[in-house]
Amino acid sequence: MSLAPKELLRALFQTAVDVAAARHCVPPNLPAPPSGRTVVVGAGKAAAATAKAVEDHWPADRALGGLVITRYDHGVACRAIEVIEAGHPVPDATGVAAAGRMLAAVQGLGENDLVLALISGGGSSLLALPAPGLTLADKQAVTRALLKSGAPISEFNCVRKHLSGVKGGRLALAAVPARVVSLIISDVPGDDPATVASGPTVADPTTRQDAMAILEKRAIAIPPAVRAWLESAGIPMFAARVGAAVAYTQANLRGPAALVLGSEADGLTDAWAGPGVTDVSLPMLGVADSLNVSVTAAVLLYEARRQRGSAPD
Repeated sequence: MSLAPKELLRALFQTAVDVAAARHCVPPNLPAPPSGRTVVVGAGKAAAATAKAVEDHWPADRALGGLVITRYDHGVACRAIEVIEAGHPVPDATGVAAAGRMLAAVQGLGENDLVLALISGGGSSLLALPAPGLTLADKQAVTRALLKSGAPISEFNCVRKHLSGVKGGRLALAAVPARVVSLIISDVPGDDPATVASGPTVADPTTRQDAMAILEKRAIAIPPAVRAWLESAGIPMFAARVGAAVAYTQANLRGPAALVLGSEADGLTDAWAGPGVTDVSLPMLGVADSLNVSVTAAVLLYEARRQRGSAPD
């Protein structure tokens, strides 16, 4: 039977889509369940379908849980894995909150635990957690400008990685010492895993200087906080302040970080507020006017050891 050219092209397209469908490509690539916990995370336009494929083929006697982020109207009902819909291609507040929850979900795991990362195209926008000192508005402005610039996806995602608190391998870093297995459905030329969804579980070969060069080449209006972050040394700073909105356990202390502590009498000056500095709080009973510096330092250093797997929970 012969097909008209239009029908043949449609059939070829549908065949290619079906081959890449999660229900076909996920089951033969699932890892064996670990002796510990299994935490499923993921982001992308195929994240919900991929999560359902995992649930449908995971051993019934082995528990799993977690959350994935997909774009609006792409959700699929799952039993144990939470599916969150967020903004794409411009990130939104839902994506910021969900990415923060995902980062927290993989922290504190042990070496017998498994993080199963389900990554697909679109994940760069959906994993919207900004780098320290940046805001969602900063990321939205840069995203919109890059969309209009005609930059290829490799350049676009290089910039995204360096404005992110979770992309560019940072999700995998937060999961140490757990084993991380990534199932990646590529939508980029060359199928570079560091480029798909900006590589949340893949080491980043690019630099902040690369990201700045791309923005300048594309004549992007760079928000002041973004410029300051890209031109900084690259070590996040966490400042302990009474009443800060971010709990100290949410600070990513698994890699190099600077802890900023003020005097008990005067606290921190305004010079320690701004791009690259994230204020963090410690739980305290009653009303407090200041932090005991030595106790604060001990708590933060212990939390860093805990996140790095060298101290008990």
